[in-house]
Amino acid sequence: MEQFLYVFGIFVFIYPICMSIIWCIGSLYFYFRRELPDLKIDPYKDKIDMGVSVIVPAHNEELHIQDTILSILKSKYTKFEILIVDDASTDKTYEKSLEIAEKYDNVKIIKLNQNKGKAMALNIGALAAKYEILLVIDADAILEPDAMIYLVRHFKYGPRVGAVTGNPKVRNRTNLIEKIQTVEYSSIIGLIKRAQRILGKVFTVSGVIVAFRKSAIFDVGLWDIDMITDDINITWKLEKRFYDIRFETQAFCWTMVPHTLKNLWHQRIRWAQGGFEVLFKHKNVWTDIRNRRFWPVYIEYITSGLWAYAFILSLTIVILSQFIPIADVEFNWMAGWLGCLLTLMCLIQFMVAFFIDFIYEKGLYRYVFYVIWYAVFYWLLSAFAVFVACPKALFSHKKTNRIAVWNSPKRKRDHK
Repeated sequence: MEQFLYVFGIFVFIYPICMSIIWCIGSLYFYFRRELPDLKIDPYKDKIDMGVSVIVPAHNEELHIQDTILSILKSKYTKFEILIVDDASTDKTYEKSLEIAEKYDNVKIIKLNQNKGKAMALNIGALAAKYEILLVIDADAILEPDAMIYLVRHFKYGPRVGAVTGNPKVRNRTNLIEKIQTVEYSSIIGLIKRAQRILGKVFTVSGVIVAFRKSAIFDVGLWDIDMITDDINITWKLEKRFYDIRFETQAFCWTMVPHTLKNLWHQRIRWAQGGFEVLFKHKNVWTDIRNRRFWPVYIEYITSGLWAYAFILSLTIVILSQFIPIADVEFNWMAGWLGCLLTLMCLIQFMVAFFIDFIYEKGLYRYVFYVIWYAVFYWLLSAFAVFVACPKALFSHKKTNRIAVWNSPKRKRDHK
């Protein structure tokens, strides 16, 4: 028993240290290879005339839908149409969208009478799209004027490119929870996507902003309506068909993140559940040697799930050991030098993330203070979210004829 708990405790500390090292090395390699100022390419020098169908799936987004549409209309890339797919909103999303659609010929609205979920809305948008490039953007996001051209150029020069994920940034930064997520989008999400791109397989495109090749989407059978996270599943479907998934760091958009702990908790449960659902559904990657580059990604996600359970178990043992004798195991030394090593690696990771993102957002240094909160907050929230989501994913995966509908969380209007 003591030996088991000893190994368990070691794993809780060593795993995040190892992953942090991998993320830092991978992201730095990506940065020095593709993001240095002298390596940047001016996409406007090329004559790119590929049409873009911008699909905006929306459900109860009356507070933000107009800002989103207007930001798309301000794009410097001019050959595009906008398709708003209103998924049976019960607020004034349709009316707000119609106000703009009546003024612009390239803005169209598709209204669904029954809530069928984001995946179904995307499928309908893809069927209605007239252009080969599908740009999917959330209905609460603000698109930067240059984002579209940076995404489109990948499809012109990469015939096997199936999707290009953009680089979302946090738009609302008022309270502590929002500011912690601002740090997360740089120190975790951005670093992971850079590292995964270098290693060969991106676990998921960003659901906030991503461009697809329409023929590739139809080749893999469109989006599956039974998956709770459409972005993760479509990524795996494309990569299993050997389409290239890229990460464009200069394709910015500003997204609204949950501003209450309750909404953030529900979001992370959905993310974790969606990840495990994809692993269960695509477990056949182990039966085809051609999908061997998926194996490290698969193992990493499973290991992260095991770490979450190990973390919660270790935390429970430490708490209970203060009141009852569980086993003759001393955890203090682990929280000593291993804890210091983990803290040091976290600081290095944050330094790397801020170093890379500083070229895009000069004011990021103002959020250094929230790194301290994030290190604890992220681990606790992530661990308990996985603890709850894994059984839910296993149960939901066995259901048939399920449609993953959405319920947009209540959010405040951005005043930035």
